[in-house]
Amino acid sequence: MKFLIQRVTQAQVDIAGETVGKINKGYMVLIGVGETDSREEADRLIRKMMNLRIFADENGKTNLSIKDVNGELLLVSQFTLYANCNKGNRPTFNGAGNPTLANELYEYVIEQCRKEVANVQTGRFGADMQVSLVNDGPFTIMLE
Repeated sequence: MKFLIQRVTQAQVDIAGETVGKINKGYMVLIGVGETDSREEADRLIRKMMNLRIFADENGKTNLSIKDVNGELLLVSQFTLYANCNKGNRPTFNGAGNPTLANELYEYVIEQCRKEVANVQTGRFGADMQVSLVNDGPFTIMLE
């Protein structure tokens, strides 16, 4: 499982011209599910994400977590995090989980995050989405 976390001042997901998820200060997280991933792996990454101290404190040090700043989450499924570009110019996605498993774990991540963060917005699994954001910093972290 992979979480690509971007600290943002704002982010949103649109589908066919309709905004389906929108946040202000927080994380926009692209979530990739691998073929052997489990709820235990999801729980480990969620814990790590919730405890990352990458928001500035009163001294400008990155010392606060998303919960410390009442941040928001925008969670977007993204199987292309499993792209393999080692051979040729067309990526393969052989390491990505099958859609049934991936959707189940994506929904599980959403459910667990809603237990810890007041505003959790999402994209739509399998949809053609347009994601826009203002990356704050920029600050981007990959959790695997």
